[in-house]
Amino acid sequence: MIKLGTAFSGIGAIEQALLRLDMEHEIEFACDNGDVEISVDTDKELDLIRDLSSPEEKRDYVDSLYKKNSIKTNFVKQSYLANYKIQNDLFFADVKMLDGKDFTNKIDLFVGGSPCQSFSVIGAKGGFNDTRGTLFYDYVRLVKEIQPQVFIYENVYGLTRHDNGKTWAIMQQVFSELGYSYKFEILDSRNYGIPQGRRRIFVVGFKDASHCEKFSFPEPIELKYTMQDFLEENTAVGSLQSIDGLLTKINDEKGEPEERYYLSEKLKAYCLSPGTKNFMHADAKIDLPIARALLSTMGNSHRSSVNNYVTTNGRVRALTVREVHRLMGFPDSYKIVVSKAQAYKQAGNSIVVDVLMNLVKEIAKVEGWDYGKN
Repeated sequence: MIKLGTAFSGIGAIEQALLRLDMEHEIEFACDNGDVEISVDTDKELDLIRDLSSPEEKRDYVDSLYKKNSIKTNFVKQSYLANYKIQNDLFFADVKMLDGKDFTNKIDLFVGGSPCQSFSVIGAKGGFNDTRGTLFYDYVRLVKEIQPQVFIYENVYGLTRHDNGKTWAIMQQVFSELGYSYKFEILDSRNYGIPQGRRRIFVVGFKDASHCEKFSFPEPIELKYTMQDFLEENTAVGSLQSIDGLLTKINDEKGEPEERYYLSEKLKAYCLSPGTKNFMHADAKIDLPIARALLSTMGNSHRSSVNNYVTTNGRVRALTVREVHRLMGFPDSYKIVVSKAQAYKQAGNSIVVDVLMNLVKEIAKVEGWDYGKN
């Protein structure tokens, strides 16, 4: 039984990966503020929170702070709880006020990826303290407090080039200071079963140094699908399921996308135009076999050099919310319970499930974890 904890949990990519792998696990806690920000002294509040008697009491205290200081809804929490069951309902509202000491030596796998915006304020001298004030600091603080057997950290692949490599140098030093042995690699989802060009850096840290020595990142596998296979007109909603860990079309039913996804003539002219500056005419393509990297802003009308557009029945349309979830590795069993705008945003912020599945398989080999047929 794998004990799982996640921060910046989003819509549960690692949780979905473990489900699809048929890997026995329990979610001990999850944490995501759903982009709802409140103005409180989080350092001071965390000191107060540490004196409370139980994780449940601490969760309720932070929830009360959010209710007092914001009227916004945490839509990420809605999506997460509609799809996953957490032990004692321990979904925390704010990583900055999460006391990792409640879970010291109780977590086998800890997963998260701090938003890349936090890197703009990382210091230049190096070390753990130079990351204070960033969300990356809170991630590594939690690793230090929780002491999981394994951690996975994910972020944009350009991280290694940020500030001429200084940011990544500091982060590597921070990981080393945690006392974990780790390896990192840039993985592209098109190499792991999903027809989307999405490169992300993954850091995998092991408490047991010998396990890290034995660990290797997964080898690329053959891509069997194109983006068109994931479109509703080719695979009706409900027809794409995970069978023995593989996304599988369970019947030949075809669907029809809702009218709201089709572009008007005026909007089509804008989206398909060559644009200016960074929008190059040669790059304005639609109906791609491999999707461009999905954006959290894909609900907006970007040009086709940025967004993904397809042709259905001779008309141009945007990808549906179900299709973008499929392109992130979520089968149709995943429940979409939020608005179209929120669903686009949540999918675009997620990690690709199939990449995590292949990664977890390799971790399982050295940690001795069992999983299903695949």
